[in-house]
Formats: sequence, C-alpha cells, structure tokens
Amino acid sequence: MTGASTVFVVDDDPSVRSSLKFLLSTVGLQVESFDSADAFLHKKSPDAPGCLVLDVRLPGLSGLDFQRELAARNTRIPIIFLTGHGDIPMSVRAMKAGAVEFLTKPFRDQDLLDAVRIALERDRARREQDKDVMILQQRFDSLTSREQEVISMVVSGMLNKQIADEAGK
Repeated sequence: MTGASTVFVVDDDPSVRSSLKFLLSTVGLQVESFDSADAFLHKKSPDAPGCLVLDVRLPGLSGLDFQRELAARNTRIPIIFLTGHGDIPMSVRAMKAGAVEFLTKPFRDQDLLDAVRIALERDRARREQDKDVMILQQRFDSLTSREQEVISMVVSGMLNKQIADEAGK
C-alpha cells in the first residue's frame, strides 16, 4: 500500500470515521473522511488510486443508492461496504453492482485492510488500463482515414491477402 493512494471513508458516525482513519493510517494510507454521500460528491474526483469505505446506512442517500449514483456519474472507484444491519440480499445487491467487499460490523481489522489492499490494486490496474487505452486511441486518431480502415481490417482478423484485395477496390 502506497502513500499516494487515498481511502475515502463515508460514515455518519464520527467515532467510526475516527477509528477507521486511525486503523488505515497505521499502514501508511492517506484517509479522507466524510459524514455523508453528498459531502463526498462535492469533492473533486481523485487523480490517484483510491477506494471508498462506505457505510450502508447513511442520512439522505443510502450507501447502496450512492453506489448506483456513482455508477450513473461514471465515477469508477472500488467500494467496500460496512454495515451493522446487513442481510444477504443487501450484500448480493452490493456485490453484483461491483463492490469489492461487504463487511458486517464488528469486523476484523485485517479483513478491512485486506479488502482495502485489493480495492487499491484494482483501482491502480484500472487506471493503468485506461491510460493504455487512451494512448492507443491517440495513436489510432493520428492515422489517416485509409490507415484506420486498414488497421480495422487487421484487427478483425483478415489476412494480408484479403486486406490487399479489399483495399484495392
């Protein structure tokens, strides 16, 4: 876990936010905490890898509704849910929507730390993949329209002979 990564904690209980901040800081992570989903939404999206530790029960927008709202805004950040009032359908819903983990309180510290490590690795990998895609898109955009046409035939699996025949038309 690197110092450049940030864990965002959203929980309406100040003592839980404080405890989580302390726990995560003991392994060298930066932590920012928020008392509501709305407060987090007003924050600028991070440019570095991060994850969200999110309480299911929040005033206003619930954790599960917040997860759906983030997806609608195309804010792709790995989420770890915490709850003292969870059930199986709730955890299934969260996991199907892409949550990394669904932990019930009280949870073992190591379980949370492991989930955060996995979430940060996923976010790092996603960011690296997005960067690679952007570079490829820029390279593709720099090609002439004819070159783009040919490369499209190459990646579709056409043989050189077929491409030459098609390009000769």
